[in-house]
Amino acid sequence: MIFQGEFNNSIDPKGRASIPAKFREILADSYGDEVLVVTKNIEGGLSAYPLSIWGRIVERVQQSVPGPEKNAIIRLIVAPATECAFDKQGRVLIPPALRSHAGLEREIVVVGMFEKIDLYSQLKYAEVTRHSEELLQSSPDFVSAVGL
Repeated sequence: MIFQGEFNNSIDPKGRASIPAKFREILADSYGDEVLVVTKNIEGGLSAYPLSIWGRIVERVQQSVPGPEKNAIIRLIVAPATECAFDKQGRVLIPPALRSHAGLEREIVVVGMFEKIDLYSQLKYAEVTRHSEELLQSSPDFVSAVGL
């Protein structure tokens, strides 16, 4: 099963973000995990990965050719990654530095992206969505190729 769906949720003043029950079930059933690895993404939000998926990503980064791009990925995405466990209410505690990067304050958008979960402030998600719409409007062949 894949993470799929868009949910308007909240993050409390302590930085605990609500993750939809549907996503928690997929994490447990499909990945055998009760922990997410949360890190920055390049769109100004956060991405949360099951441990097994994150392990494969780190392995690919380690095996990649040395250079400035590899260092940038390590510095910006791998280094800030944090394992986050769920509390009894289905929330994960997002560290302050990650919350600050994504501008997460009260209302957040939690988006299923197949093998990962993205978290955005509502304002940032509106911007990312606008950019995605523009990209797809300028790529009609790709849209057609996937059957849309």
